[in-house]
Amino acid sequence: MSKKTVAVIFGGFSPEYEVSLNSAYSVIKAISKDKYNILMLGITNKGSWYKFSGSVEDLPGDNWHKDKNQLSKAFISPDRGGGILVYENGLPEKVHVDVVFPVLHGRNGEDGTIQGLCELSGIPVVGSGSAASSLCMDKERSHQIVSILGISVPKSVSFEYVPGEDELLTAVKSLSLPVFVKPIKAGSSIGVSKINNLADIPAAVKEAFIYDDAVIIEENIDGKEVGCSVIGNHDLQTGRINEIEVSDGFFNYQEKYTLKTSKIHTPGRIDAESERRLQEAGKKIFKALGCRGYARIDLFLKENGEIVFSEANTIPGFTAHSQLPKMMKAAGIDYPELVDILLDLALQAPRGEWYG
Repeated sequence: MSKKTVAVIFGGFSPEYEVSLNSAYSVIKAISKDKYNILMLGITNKGSWYKFSGSVEDLPGDNWHKDKNQLSKAFISPDRGGGILVYENGLPEKVHVDVVFPVLHGRNGEDGTIQGLCELSGIPVVGSGSAASSLCMDKERSHQIVSILGISVPKSVSFEYVPGEDELLTAVKSLSLPVFVKPIKAGSSIGVSKINNLADIPAAVKEAFIYDDAVIIEENIDGKEVGCSVIGNHDLQTGRINEIEVSDGFFNYQEKYTLKTSKIHTPGRIDAESERRLQEAGKKIFKALGCRGYARIDLFLKENGEIVFSEANTIPGFTAHSQLPKMMKAAGIDYPELVDILLDLALQAPRGEWYG
């Protein structure tokens, strides 16, 4: 059987650029070289696209773009069947790819932008399509859909403009402190603040608006913070439920990637029936939001057994030590096998004549 070509896209014009480099490094190392040829397609943190022909070892330290001899301008062509256009000696060459594995976290990658480009070109893509990716990045609208399922969501207010202080404080009076102020469309807890005093909310809102054009303010949920990994297109499989233990504050960007004062228990310290209910809720949310391939569904489990939806991550952190891979490993699927399954799911996904 001839090898297929997978284009792994990494980096990105996003605050989560460095996270992407580490995730992509792990993915590229894990892809079966017997089954796939790998084309590394990097996007700098300024938004420039290149085919990278150097060593994957240059990704984690952000050295991949420093040797210009290892770079060729390249991008996905939106032309149907266009594949990847690579510029060598100033002239474009079309390079066929069978599947794209976008390892791009947050804005300009996880939000449906890259997925839409792949759909225009007709290239299968690992993970959710453009519609589900965009929806899952939008915390408010994904909450509205999940609440229709009968699954609780945090009480919140939102703004698509920077409100005046009086308007802001009037709106949040309906919420109980503490609250979380978040960009509506951002990941890795970037721009998120936990606020215990009303007087601190205006500054937190201004900070969140740096990262998005809309902000949501949510009530804190008292309960276990847990994650549910889901993989599949139609027949869904879940990993073991994990549990995040935070000793102080909240699970912010620094804690997510250093765990200086936090712990992640995989599996979580949860009874079997609660784990089953969380897994079923995760699958229901995955389907309702139109996800495909894989996603990490973040939830809360309150002391009375109530499940509360937090958010869905369609391209979560993806090193071998990240949450979703560890949850799947606890369920018996190791990292290289997981990467192989996700590529197969992308290639096997139904593709209508007018889609792909």
